[in-house]
Amino acid sequence: MILPRRKPALPSTDAGDRIYAVGDVHGRFDLLQALMEKIGEHHAQLPSVPGLHIIFLGDLIDRGPDSLKVLDYLAQAQKRIPGMIVLLGNHEEVLLRVLEGDQRQLRQWLTFGGAQTLRSMGVQVPGAEDSLEDCIAAIRRALPSSLVSWLKRLPLTAHSGDYFFCHAGVRPGVALRKQKREDLLWIREDFLTDQSAHGAVVVHGHSIHPEVDMQANRIGIDTGAYTTGVLTALYLEGERREVLQVG
Repeated sequence: MILPRRKPALPSTDAGDRIYAVGDVHGRFDLLQALMEKIGEHHAQLPSVPGLHIIFLGDLIDRGPDSLKVLDYLAQAQKRIPGMIVLLGNHEEVLLRVLEGDQRQLRQWLTFGGAQTLRSMGVQVPGAEDSLEDCIAAIRRALPSSLVSWLKRLPLTAHSGDYFFCHAGVRPGVALRKQKREDLLWIREDFLTDQSAHGAVVVHGHSIHPEVDMQANRIGIDTGAYTTGVLTALYLEGERREVLQVG
């Protein structure tokens, strides 16, 4: 007697979890608002579940025009939505280093999105001869202390069932519980080109792809909101997956 082959089990969230993972917002407050509305409509059409989680994968700021609005919105929304999780991205990491007084980091930051963030705060972008110390002082005055404290508390990872969430990715061959902060925030090619299993399907942002980058061992959902005008969320519930986009 030949038994039928059993269909391989698909990755699954923890039982009762409904997850919407959101890619890099990068200061696009307009797209963030539209996507949150779309997530709300999608959620309302489904049966109720014990655990609703909206997970932001970091890089909330820089490049787009409204970084301060994005930070303030998410910090306030997290108070209203208990299951909302906001992860730290490498751009937020840089901002925190600048707030600590790192002038060299400030000069570099201005070249990859920091200038737009300063403008969103009403802070003048320093010229070549301007005082970086004065600029850092102005940033400290412009950012409410409550937002700075919130940024410092942002976690690096989240986990549900067969899915692991982080900003950039993981170091192949290293157990998920032993991943280094630098890799979780900054890794790129070593992670993107690796086809091995990581112990969970890694859902990440950081590396722009024109479409959702759905691989067996990872799912990349940074669709370049600040430049393409498309912001993406990945819906996960049990074995179900669906892509939600605005823009």
